[in-house]
Amino acid sequence: MVKVVFLHPDLGIGGAERLVVDAALALKRKGVDVQFLTAHHDPTHCFPETIDGQLQVTCVGDWLPRSTFGKFSALWAYIRMIYVALYMVFFSKIIYDVVFVDQVSVCIPFLRFKKKCKIMFYCHYPDQLLTQRKSFLKKIYRFPLDTLEEKTTGQADCIMVNSRFTSGVFKETFRSIHTTPTVLYPSLDFSRFDEPTTLKISDLGVEDKAKYIFLSLNRYERKKNLSLALKAFKELLESVEEEHKNQIHLIMAGGFDHLNTENIEHYDELVNEAKQLDIISKITFLKSPSDEGKLALLRSATCLIYTPDKEHFGIVPIEAMYLSTPVIAVNSGGPKETVVDNQTGFLCDSSAAAFSEAMRKFVLGTSSKAVMGAAGHTRVLNNFSFNTFSDHLLYIVNGLIDERKRT
Repeated sequence: MVKVVFLHPDLGIGGAERLVVDAALALKRKGVDVQFLTAHHDPTHCFPETIDGQLQVTCVGDWLPRSTFGKFSALWAYIRMIYVALYMVFFSKIIYDVVFVDQVSVCIPFLRFKKKCKIMFYCHYPDQLLTQRKSFLKKIYRFPLDTLEEKTTGQADCIMVNSRFTSGVFKETFRSIHTTPTVLYPSLDFSRFDEPTTLKISDLGVEDKAKYIFLSLNRYERKKNLSLALKAFKELLESVEEEHKNQIHLIMAGGFDHLNTENIEHYDELVNEAKQLDIISKITFLKSPSDEGKLALLRSATCLIYTPDKEHFGIVPIEAMYLSTPVIAVNSGGPKETVVDNQTGFLCDSSAAAFSEAMRKFVLGTSSKAVMGAAGHTRVLNNFSFNTFSDHLLYIVNGLIDERKRT
């Protein structure tokens, strides 16, 4: 039996974590032996498959800091992943043929101590592009990290990315790597979405009497551009008649980690902004709704408001479309490969005016949730099925195993 180990820095509830959990489930259902090694796994802040017995998870090195006084988080992520790799190679009794490394590539050279194993690396986006360098000291700090990222990424036997958009960014960023990454789109395990549930959004503390519910579902991070949803909602309220104003509600929901300083700060920033815009009475803020809660929200929403600009892929629009909910997204990055403009939703400029105009179409009835939702559901079935994802991933793994046998 082929054995694959997944190495991940922090097995929480983000899009990257959803992808690796699905990848592990996909391979397991194909008869592959899989397990996880991670530097952090909080049973109260993770996907259920990692705690209900479906996937074996081993957490090592969580005693290492995640930051130093809120700084150097990238450096500590590198150190923690190196520790995980060294533990697996030298101290664990884990037998493996392939290692699936996610997000942090710096551990790859240490995995090479076991010469016969093959290494897959999944690049959601170059890490060096996820931070700013406003000061000279920050540039000095990032230079060795950026150099290590490129050098170690190039040492993987197979490099995968989540979209054609990310593939293009990858090639522009890592000029010394001449390999073209394989695009492995994230997918949905439809069985998770088809399970019957009696949960209603009122059970989540949301007023469910509104006729038009707009939903923002993303982690409470500044890069997710969540303020755009608030500004667009404000403009929507100002553009419709009084009778419609009483029928509209906005739900701001997303991942919230009580150990993450940015999550805490940005949540407060958004609440304060809603108060300043005088729309707080028509908004519900939710922290880390459960998987069942997220499905209830997506089913109940008139449409999903997806605000990140140049998002690497974005799994939430796929989830929304599968549940027959249209998507309004920024016309850049991954959503350009998933959302079909004017068919499964709208692709807009990253402006409050553009988003509010798209939202207004649903309120006035010129766009139909039923029609767009049906088109979105069909698109996900045809392009992002779990079976397609599983077959593609297993093909990659088998190719690496065959290559190992030849050498």
